[in-house]
Amino acid sequence: MSRYLNTTAVLLALGTVLAPLTATAEETPAAKTEQILPSIVVTEAKVQKLVDRVVATGTIKPVEEIYVQPQVEGLSIRSLEADVGDRVEAGGILARLSDDSLLLQKSQLVATRAKAEAALAQYRAQLRDAEANAAEAERQYKRATTLGKSGTVSTSQIEQAETAATSARAKASSTEQAIAIAEADIKVVDSQIADIDLKLARTDIKTPAAGVVASRTAKIGAIASGAGQPLFTVIRDGQIELVADVSETDVLKMKVGQKANIAVAGGSSTLTGTVRLIAPVVDQQTRLGAVHIAIDDDSGARAGMYAKAAIIVEEATTLALPLASVTTERGTSFARKVEGGVVKQTAIEVGIQDDGFVQVVSGLKEGDEVVAKAGAFVGDGDHINPVREQQAAVSN
Repeated sequence: MSRYLNTTAVLLALGTVLAPLTATAEETPAAKTEQILPSIVVTEAKVQKLVDRVVATGTIKPVEEIYVQPQVEGLSIRSLEADVGDRVEAGGILARLSDDSLLLQKSQLVATRAKAEAALAQYRAQLRDAEANAAEAERQYKRATTLGKSGTVSTSQIEQAETAATSARAKASSTEQAIAIAEADIKVVDSQIADIDLKLARTDIKTPAAGVVASRTAKIGAIASGAGQPLFTVIRDGQIELVADVSETDVLKMKVGQKANIAVAGGSSTLTGTVRLIAPVVDQQTRLGAVHIAIDDDSGARAGMYAKAAIIVEEATTLALPLASVTTERGTSFARKVEGGVVKQTAIEVGIQDDGFVQVVSGLKEGDEVVAKAGAFVGDGDHINPVREQQAAVSN
């Protein structure tokens, strides 16, 4: 009887423990749990305007410098007619040289010429007399020859007449030669006077072209010489340019006529310019090539200033992605395209880069969504919860 009671008690205790477990198992649903997907920000491929730029730095220099030197040696500078910064016209007088010694030389030459002209007039008068005497002697000789045939004039008289005629002709010829020498002397004096006149004209030191005086070494009282430093340096037409150094890879993109935006050190405004010239060689040491950019507004810069230029290589309205959404490996670019919440790594061809965006030449179409951050920890085939950039901005 007691054994039966103990067995019954054990069964009742086990029933009490198992009852809650059986009820819990009956309350748990089938294995249908929802998977929690990562929320990843995506961006959309859009058409927008991109500008391909090459940024280069350099120094502003004159497009062309004109060195003005004296054309007359040994004269002192009497006065200065221009100073640094003055704008001068073509043929404008920059300085004047002392002309006292040249005027003295000219007066001496004028006197010499007058003397030569007087001598020439005397020779011409002598020539007229000599020609008349020669003609008379020639007639006497012919007459004596005629009379000698009839025996009226002796042979000695005929010979004397012939000698007189020959002498007269020689005197006339000698006088003609003296006249030719006198005329040549006058021409020499005339050329010397012309040379002095030219030097006198050149005592006004002029600029051959219009421009701005950049420097001046001339001083009043100094002896002007063409062998030393130029008296004046003039920037032709005041035109200046930026000579910028461009890498050998970028210099191949450069073309004459391309526009550029120029920022001058210390300047508050941006200047505009145009590529004027591209150096045909690249420095073998620095691997840089020089690009000359003509500045449109010369008043906004000065020669010698340091400046930076953004040269516009190409402009295009094209499909683009943020640069952060593109990955490049071994020369191939990829974007993580998102379709139906599934990530698909897609190869794309890229082009222009501008202000954080990159051109998509092929591989995507407008409206395609890609993972915004290339560094996100998602791979090809992963399921994500796409969050648009606008939604991410609002939630933040």
